[in-house]
Amino acid sequence: MTASAFDIAILGAGPVGRVLALMLARVAPDPARIALLAGAAPAPAMPAAAVPAADPRVLAMNHGSRVLLESLHAWPERSADIRNIHVSQRGRLGRTVIQNTDFGVPQLGSVVAYSGLHAKLDECVAASGVTVLTGPAAQVDSQDADGVRIMQGGETLRCQVAVQSDGAGATDLRRDYGQHAVLTTAHATLPRRGWAWERFTAEGPLALLPHPQTPDAYSVVWCSAPDRAAELAALDNAAFSKALSAAFGDRLGRLSSQAPRHVFPLALAARRAQVQGRVAAIGNAAQTLHPVAGQGLNLGLRDAARLAQALAGWLARPETSPTALLAEFAQARQADRFITAGLTDLMPRVFATGLAPVEHACGLALLGMDLASPLRAPLAQHLLQGFRA
Repeated sequence: MTASAFDIAILGAGPVGRVLALMLARVAPDPARIALLAGAAPAPAMPAAAVPAADPRVLAMNHGSRVLLESLHAWPERSADIRNIHVSQRGRLGRTVIQNTDFGVPQLGSVVAYSGLHAKLDECVAASGVTVLTGPAAQVDSQDADGVRIMQGGETLRCQVAVQSDGAGATDLRRDYGQHAVLTTAHATLPRRGWAWERFTAEGPLALLPHPQTPDAYSVVWCSAPDRAAELAALDNAAFSKALSAAFGDRLGRLSSQAPRHVFPLALAARRAQVQGRVAAIGNAAQTLHPVAGQGLNLGLRDAARLAQALAGWLARPETSPTALLAEFAQARQADRFITAGLTDLMPRVFATGLAPVEHACGLALLGMDLASPLRAPLAQHLLQGFRA
């Protein structure tokens, strides 16, 4: 067994872990003392010009996340702007539209291909000076007053601070929604540039996001009961397209999907404590959310930004204890985590109660937000950049 010493070790090299590494590298006297434990070497990223059907995974980035990534020169070349968000419920009155002009910003958010963002972050990390370690998945083994011991296969690593961003361990609080999400891509005969759609149905939320690679394509996230999701995934393309058009409506004309369909179970999972001593958890390692409103990655990036801010000064004096700074970070993140998790937990449940009075009340709430901008401002502001402390 060998031993290596780092100031900070980041376990997990998804977008949140990579963004944290880039932010820390900017302020670290020696970026090489930041270790990014990336696990096994990733598969080559999908070429930017590939058709959407080759990889349906996209990420909805709000305005705040785009500003952050642009500041790191990590924004991918291809993206689809969201300037309007249309929220409605199927079979009930009431809808609301949130527009970028309400806030004087170029866009409320953007959609990027997962592969495009991954490739850009990979490029930026390679130029940052951060030490990237590939191999088996790493785990925190123990910690003491002097640091943290990490095991990666047969290797032992020592660091002053460990950050878990690998998606594991968020199991203190859990809610199984009894829903699976069907993820695919569809083309519209009447596409509308700059529009994203969140439609609540009796089965669950149905979201259509503009696809960054083709103007008339939309990324589809269709939530429903597990049996129904399996049924939808097994349909032939014509039958699935017909069912999708019926569930969404005719606002985009006829929807046609020839793309592969992927099914994922949905659950809320969160840690009560985001920090334990010298170990912090961010992103999916701290909380995994329902995909409604596309807030999971945006919340994780705010975790990363606040943690980088907390540790920036400490990196110049790593011989001092970071525990007070980590505790302050956890305290500062409580409100945003609580509000965002609560919002994404409540919406899919309250709109799918099957109780007419509740659903009519939801419709009236949407109508009220549409008629009075002060009523929709808090929701829109949170979707735009989250709660920041």
